[in-house]
Amino acid sequence: MKKRPTIIIFNPDEMRADSLHHLGNEASHTPNLDDIIKNDAVSFSNAFCQNPVCVPSRCSFMTGLYPHTNGHRTMSYLLRPGESSLLKELKDSGYYVWMNDRNDLTAGQYDGWTESLADEIYYNDPTKRAPGPKVDRKLEMGDKNFYSHFKGELGVDENGLNYSADDQAIDAAIERIKNPLDDRPLCIFLGLFYPHVPYQVENPYFSAIDRTKLKMRIKLSDTLDKAPILYAINKEEKMSDYTEDDYNELRATYLGMCMKVDYQFGKIVKALKETNTYDDSAIFFFSDHGDFTGDYSLVEKCQNSFEDCLTNVPFVVKLPKEYKVSPGVNDSLVELVDFYKTCLDISGTKETHTNFGRNLVANIANKDVCGRDYVFSEGGREPGETWADEYHSDGPNGTSPNNEYYPKKIAQKDDKLHDKGIMCRNKEYKYVSRSHTKDEFYDLINDPFELFNQIDNPKYKEIIADMRYETLKWLERTSDIVPFDLDSRLTKKMLWSKVSQYVPDGYEDDIKNKIDSGMGLVPIIMYCLSINKTK
Repeated sequence: MKKRPTIIIFNPDEMRADSLHHLGNEASHTPNLDDIIKNDAVSFSNAFCQNPVCVPSRCSFMTGLYPHTNGHRTMSYLLRPGESSLLKELKDSGYYVWMNDRNDLTAGQYDGWTESLADEIYYNDPTKRAPGPKVDRKLEMGDKNFYSHFKGELGVDENGLNYSADDQAIDAAIERIKNPLDDRPLCIFLGLFYPHVPYQVENPYFSAIDRTKLKMRIKLSDTLDKAPILYAINKEEKMSDYTEDDYNELRATYLGMCMKVDYQFGKIVKALKETNTYDDSAIFFFSDHGDFTGDYSLVEKCQNSFEDCLTNVPFVVKLPKEYKVSPGVNDSLVELVDFYKTCLDISGTKETHTNFGRNLVANIANKDVCGRDYVFSEGGREPGETWADEYHSDGPNGTSPNNEYYPKKIAQKDDKLHDKGIMCRNKEYKYVSRSHTKDEFYDLINDPFELFNQIDNPKYKEIIADMRYETLKWLERTSDIVPFDLDSRLTKKMLWSKVSQYVPDGYEDDIKNKIDSGMGLVPIIMYCLSINKTK
């Protein structure tokens, strides 16, 4: 029997694809991720998440379903009992599943539900509190940093470390890699917090980023014709006094956080090599979504906007040694739902439900194998949906202006601004369909920063029509799924009532046993008729 691989799912939060040095960012430092793709792994440069915020994205890539398929498109609707997911499927198929306590996947109000997904959940020690920012920024309303999420350099302890919850989880995972509790194949799911806001990191990471090498920042201008919610958030964030030097500090700090994530990833790889399990391991490194980090003059994220800085994510895959690999950067269009399908395949785990992922094994083996023609991402809501008020209002008196998320929550309360959107993208063009505000269309070859909305340009009329058609067909194909296990239309009592007239004398117990075993109406009648025919 083929040995099942160790599976490492390394999942940082809010990490952009262009934060990786090997994808062209000269300012970034990601040596461990850069090194693994030289010989052993593939980095998909055109990987896209299915929603630009964490809960819907995780519910998607852990099930192979799109957020709309089962309604998982909000921060407050997570996987509930009865819904399958990769971790549960791996566990049920014989894997020892370890995860840390960064959830954002399963509904917490159901006792034992989250725990059922794993054999072991590591809970960080809250008494081990890492030092806070070196500069205590006591900000007044209106200060340019009040809504910026920027904290800057973190302090270190007596050991020269800022030992965070992420660091605890990394070391706990390494302990389990080095000391497994039984002989089952191991799956490690590391859901990290970094590089999520606030933008803060300790040295050496804080000072390691050369500010002079930062890429040009994409600026939001009133003359642009982008999604109205971006302007609304920008207005409320009140960062108009931010200089380019301010933005550069914020952006460099973010890249410093990504550098720390890379260091933590390197520790996991080192542990696999030290235990002689690296060759037989499958490693998946990807983020749930990206981060503005100053692009479009915004910070953090937006739930219904689809710029590449939010939707294009790192996706590095290393398969066990028996698989063929064409290492390096692969520009195939892929989606995070493809992680689900690929992980099922290489782990030898049977699918439990229809899903929309694609197996990437062939793409990893050969860069010439075509990926998807289009990738999709979605977000937003319809007017009047009750979850919106509950989630965005923060209580009966509404969101306090002292809440650092106030600019987003205020913008997202507006039915029109927070309208549903669907991104359809290929390598040349991006189309965004919106339910209540203006659609968007960008020529990515001539406008890679997505600054000029060409939705009204007759030059692109046919291309826009084609992408609208592809979006419709995508929704048609993925709008729902039918469970693998089918239901009976009759109770056992109803079934006996209908077949009893056909039952030969002396076969009553036999037929009742067949009903109990799940045999249906027509097969039972045919069985009875065959007995009568032979008499």
